[in-house]
Amino acid sequence: MSDIIIIGGGIAGVAAAAELSHQAKVTLIEAESALACHASGRSAALCEPFYGPAPVVELSLASGPGLAEAGVLSPRGVMLLAPAGEDRGFATEAESMRLQEIDIGQAVATVPILEPAALGRVAFGGHAQDIDTDLLIQSLARAARSRGADILTSAPASAIRRVAGAWQVTMPRGDIAAPVLVNAAGPWADRIATMAGIAPLGIVARRRSMARIAIPGEHDMRHWPMMLGLGESWYAKPDAGAMIVSPADADPVEPYDARAEDMTIAEGLARYAAMVRVPVQRLLATWAGLRSFAPDGVPLYGRDAAQPGFIWFAGQGGYGFQSSLGSARFLGDLLGGRGVDPHLARALDPARFAR
Repeated sequence: MSDIIIIGGGIAGVAAAAELSHQAKVTLIEAESALACHASGRSAALCEPFYGPAPVVELSLASGPGLAEAGVLSPRGVMLLAPAGEDRGFATEAESMRLQEIDIGQAVATVPILEPAALGRVAFGGHAQDIDTDLLIQSLARAARSRGADILTSAPASAIRRVAGAWQVTMPRGDIAAPVLVNAAGPWADRIATMAGIAPLGIVARRRSMARIAIPGEHDMRHWPMMLGLGESWYAKPDAGAMIVSPADADPVEPYDARAEDMTIAEGLARYAAMVRVPVQRLLATWAGLRSFAPDGVPLYGRDAAQPGFIWFAGQGGYGFQSSLGSARFLGDLLGGRGVDPHLARALDPARFAR
């Protein structure tokens, strides 16, 4: 018998396993045949610590030193682009992400494919970094296993019951039980709660689509920043000799193995194309992932209001990797009875949505 069962093998569940295995016997179960198959395997892989609601920013900043120590960060930078004549909200967005305004000439010198006539205002920050998401997942999984955690893949939960003070989880390979269950199931978190007899809290899955496009070979993109459209209307990021472009869509959907829709991809590529002077000539691949959000956009971290043995660790939105270590540490301190910031705990408390 374990002390803690974690359901979900994305970045949330794996980070929780690595942290909680310091203090308890942990079993993590993942329905798919490998870890990080869904949202965590389809991330833009950027650490922009000032991006997101205030509690997420706090957790992201707390994660920074650990991510650096793990060797998963590399320089990238981020550039905010406002179209000519459409700069409403530019100053607010730039300030929130700690970006400094630069002139259009500097922007084009940094990213030569930008179209000067299309640009109104530009801001830049060098603090944003790439995250090696696969290395982080694998490092956390190794750390958890080294401290005695069991990580089971191809292990979907088919039933969850509360029996004699413990959670009994039924899987194809048999039952496991533990007094504490951590719900790190991402877009499926409300379904796991319902299966366990816990009231769902309104977590919504939102699709995010991506396209990978070729860029002419004369351009060296290695040091280009990630580019963000004003109002998060699109973004583009160099990746291994190509460019990843997203319409930054957030369409609510039922949880599923997400696929990109042609029209959505076309819209994103059109927004990108309007800001550059290199036409989109070759589409290399498309894909989509699901990000999950609580109703207020702030993660749900903590004990269920009606059943304290059921722990919510879900609703990371698009901030899961950059906030992963700080979030897991918060969870470990909370379950271990160590002190946590009461203001942060209130902001993250699932009880705020209890019916």
